[in-house]
Amino acid sequence: MNSAAFGSDLSALLPIFKALPEAYVLLSPDFVVEAVSDAYLATMLTTQEALLGQSLLTIFPASLAPATPNLQASLAQVLATGQPHELPPQPYKVPNTQQPGHFVNRFWRLRNTPVLDDDGQVSHLLHQIIALPDLAAEQAQAAEPGSDAPVPALRTPHEELEARVQERTQAWQQVQAQTEREQASLKNLFMMAPAAICILAGPHLVFELVNPGYQELFPDHDLLGKPFLQAYPEIANHETYRTLRLVYDTGITHRELGILVPIARPTDGQLENRYFNYIQQPRYDGTGHIDGVLVFAFEVTEQVVAREESEAITRQLQLLTNSLPVLISYVDREHRYQFANQAYETWFRLPAAELVNRPVREILGDEAYERAKGYMERALAGERLDFDVTMPYRHDFIRHIRTSYVPDVRDGVVAGFYSLVADVTEQVQAREQVQALNEELAAINEEMAATNEELQASNEELLANHAELARSQNALLEEAQRRVQERETFYQVFEQTPASIALMRGPAHRFEYVNAAYQQLFPGRQLVGRSLAEALPETVTQGFSALLDTVYRTGETFFGTELLLSIEQPGGLPAKDVYFTFTYQAYREREQIVGISIFAYDATEQVLARLAREAQQRQLHDLFMQAPTPIAILTGPDMVFQLVNPAYQSIFPGRELLGRPVLQALAELASSPIPDVLQQVYTTRETYVAEAMPLMLARQEGGLLEELYFTFTYQARRNEHGVADGVMVFAHEVTDQVLARRVVEEREQSFRQIADSVPAMLWVNNPEGQCVYLNQQWYSYTGQTEAEALGVGWLNAVHPDEAGIASASFLDANARHIPFHCFYRLRRHDGTYRWVSDSGTPRFDNAGEFEGFVGTVIDVHEQRLAELALQRLTKKLRISRDEAQALNTNLRASNEQLIRTNVDLDNFIYTASHDLKAPITNIEGLLHTLQSELPPPSQLGEVAYILELMQDSVDRFTRTIEHLTDVSKLQKEHDQPAIQVPLAQVIEEVRLDLAPLLQEVHGHLHVTVEEIPTVMFPEKNLRSVVYNLLSNAFKYHHPERAPQVYVRGRAEPDYLVLEVQDNGLGVDLTRERQLFAMFQRLHTHVEGSGVGLYMVKRMVENAGGRIEVHSEVGQGTTFTVYFKR
Repeated sequence: MNSAAFGSDLSALLPIFKALPEAYVLLSPDFVVEAVSDAYLATMLTTQEALLGQSLLTIFPASLAPATPNLQASLAQVLATGQPHELPPQPYKVPNTQQPGHFVNRFWRLRNTPVLDDDGQVSHLLHQIIALPDLAAEQAQAAEPGSDAPVPALRTPHEELEARVQERTQAWQQVQAQTEREQASLKNLFMMAPAAICILAGPHLVFELVNPGYQELFPDHDLLGKPFLQAYPEIANHETYRTLRLVYDTGITHRELGILVPIARPTDGQLENRYFNYIQQPRYDGTGHIDGVLVFAFEVTEQVVAREESEAITRQLQLLTNSLPVLISYVDREHRYQFANQAYETWFRLPAAELVNRPVREILGDEAYERAKGYMERALAGERLDFDVTMPYRHDFIRHIRTSYVPDVRDGVVAGFYSLVADVTEQVQAREQVQALNEELAAINEEMAATNEELQASNEELLANHAELARSQNALLEEAQRRVQERETFYQVFEQTPASIALMRGPAHRFEYVNAAYQQLFPGRQLVGRSLAEALPETVTQGFSALLDTVYRTGETFFGTELLLSIEQPGGLPAKDVYFTFTYQAYREREQIVGISIFAYDATEQVLARLAREAQQRQLHDLFMQAPTPIAILTGPDMVFQLVNPAYQSIFPGRELLGRPVLQALAELASSPIPDVLQQVYTTRETYVAEAMPLMLARQEGGLLEELYFTFTYQARRNEHGVADGVMVFAHEVTDQVLARRVVEEREQSFRQIADSVPAMLWVNNPEGQCVYLNQQWYSYTGQTEAEALGVGWLNAVHPDEAGIASASFLDANARHIPFHCFYRLRRHDGTYRWVSDSGTPRFDNAGEFEGFVGTVIDVHEQRLAELALQRLTKKLRISRDEAQALNTNLRASNEQLIRTNVDLDNFIYTASHDLKAPITNIEGLLHTLQSELPPPSQLGEVAYILELMQDSVDRFTRTIEHLTDVSKLQKEHDQPAIQVPLAQVIEEVRLDLAPLLQEVHGHLHVTVEEIPTVMFPEKNLRSVVYNLLSNAFKYHHPERAPQVYVRGRAEPDYLVLEVQDNGLGVDLTRERQLFAMFQRLHTHVEGSGVGLYMVKRMVENAGGRIEVHSEVGQGTTFTVYFKR
């Protein structure tokens, strides 16, 4: 095989060729088999190995394949002309693989197609066989020469010739009658079909046929005989006309679903929007040329309008829910969202559509979900709930919400619940803010008398969001050759017969005789005396010369059946196509072949008639098969599927329907009304129409039964005698539409239920500003009736002081198509006026046209009152702030004075401690001298007591001076550098220092500070803090129990916390201020100076920390020190 003609990817193409569903053979130009499809092997009952490399003409011996010469002629013609050629049905006998020595009769139509190379030359031939029904094969077999049918006695040549002519005439008449019957049947079928069908003929697309279904679509239009554009001038520029022209010009079928076609009403010329599903398919004449367009249409205006209206309602309801300032959702029993409005997008940063089927826990977060879970379970148990709760959705998003859960009860079962969440954070915060402001005002009054440090803290707190076969006998010519004496008689017969007869002599096929009928085929041409190539050159190029050569060479008669000859015409006219059924038979002289006799019939009319009939049948078949609507034809009383188009088959994928009775193919229909309906239509011939009928059917063989819905028409099919012979089924599966409609209805009901359940009043206005809808909440709240509230009646429920302002504000927004918002007091059903917030949003259709407003009214009475109170408090706070600023000025001056005083005090302490130290040292020295100088007798009695008192005074005064010195140093050393000090080490060092004391009081120290290994603090000061706290804990122990002191450390976000807890005497916290004051002691029975805790507090606060004390008298005390991190 010359694979170059196909390219380098032959190995990849061969498997595709083999898998073709039709019977194909790929031939070389010398007719050798190079590739064969699996379908051909199955049809021919042979194998690939038996065919490859063999000539197609030698695969079957001539005794088994009488049609081989026709095949050879056809192949030669295609090879010579480069044009496709189709043979009428041809007989074949194929070896029977199941019964060796026997043969299977086959009857096929053959089609040969050239494969051209890049230069336009035939590089290969594509041979296709198309199997025909067995009945046709049997009829052809019965008429075949050599069959067992009786052969009439030999008649005279003249009688034989007349008989042949008469047979041919009768055959043609029969074909013509059959064609007319089939045309009438086809037309009858078109006229009976419940679909809208029309045929547009010629380039002007003239209405040639309009069935009642089509005419009903346009009852006031006179269509028949009119060009399309004359009937519908309004759609000259519409896509429908453009596609009609395209189908006629290109032969490409076109389909449309739901296309909008504006049609003018004949009464007033106004255009109406109408919607259609249609298929436009080319119609071909007998020669294969397009001569018109078939249109198969359904009007779907009602469906489209209904869908659009439903979508509009859904959009309006969706707009309502999306315009509400509340979160609206639907949660199923699995705690999953099945609907959420747009408000969820703001709160949870996800498009509302993405929430569908997502778990509530995933959206809310674990903590918020746990708070809502109990309420959700109660709602799913059928309880309606209204509750307020604080929800921590995220660490930075905590909201106070007022929530309603409304159970969705269907047939007594809770399917889920509607959730309506209103954000009341502002109300809560406003209420809290009012309370806080009141507290702040009170605090201001107290803090005016506090220190500057406390006032600054208060100020900071104040400043904090998608075929037929034929043959001929030439016995007349053979008899004429054997009987020369009757030659003239034969010639006379030849001249009178309508058959075309010619005698050719020699290997060049020179015309020796042609009768009148033969000459008429080639008017104006000289035939007798000229060779075939000279007289009729076109027969050479079309392969006929090759056939004559074969007959002359082999002596084997060639029977040609309905072969096409394109005869050139004079004057430059187009060639004339003529179909012949003929015989080429060699005649002999002295047992040598000297020439060929030709006996031919012009079969053009019957071929064209048959081709036209077949074309019509194909067109009807193609029309049904390509129609987007499911179509089936049931034949006979058993209702056998004779035709099932793909759309019908697609409803039952994998189920075998064709050729099977309905109740065998779809056994589950036996228990439905369908069998009775089909028999009724078949018997009475009355059409039956069903709308959305539910049927229990299985789509797959053996599959589960499903409830499917169908809208269908059963119409009796009648034969040419008007007798019903079957039922035509035109069906639409509308399961999806029915289910979708249910969903829309349920959704609409759900939206209305939501609208009536939301904790807000909803309203809708038309473009004129008239209120056309209010939800139940309005009527329940105001007590108004629908008649009282719609239009502008709602204003009667508005407080007279705000009615005018609310009306003017709304009318202005309505005129300008801008959002509307206002506050007014609304009369409740009990006569009480309460503040409400009214907000509206303009709505527009898909074309951008203003449709009015949709809005909400929400009771904000408490919030409004809080806002008004807040305004009053804000004013009062402003006055207080001014007073505080004035006080700040005074306090700043006082603070400056205190700073100077502190400096003076520090100087005094330093001076006093310095100046007094020398005298007291002198006094102490003198006292020691005095003690040493006094004689022993004088140091007894009262003198010794006085000296002891004097020494105690000196000691106390010395300690006081030391304490004053420590305080002075603390005042000046508050800016010591802080370093990371190991806390456990400091505690251990202090413990060692206090070991004698611990031993003395039998004390125990427990240290747990692993969580804060180091503290950022001046090291010296940290040791002082630890020392003072631990020493006090052991010193002030309870006399009745051994002291137990616990030191713990922990880390907080802003502080490192040191905690010292004892089980000692405890302190009275009413004297807490005295506890940290200098020189103040609460337990005088234990020696101390009253300076230690004062210094601890100052050191901690100087470093940005604080110290707290918790104590209970007689139980113990806990000091908590907060070191700034």
